[in-house]
Amino acid sequence: MTRERRTAADAVSEAEAACEELAAELRRTGIVLPSLMVDPVTYGYEPPRVLVELGRCNVETTRKLIAVLKRAAQ
Repeated sequence: MTRERRTAADAVSEAEAACEELAAELRRTGIVLPSLMVDPVTYGYEPPRVLVELGRCNVETTRKLIAVLKRAAQ
């Protein structure tokens, strides 16, 4: 594996780990973002353009997320 491919693979792995960590922390606060994932477009570029897709959520989940962020900002 070339150095560039290793670096790209590391970047994607880091993004996947970040998604898992964010999902776990959100679940801890009662929030689930069902579409949270590494953006599939990431895998189509060489080197990858690593993006995290936060996805869509309903208004109830949006309100929960707002409340958590407000508490964290205090």
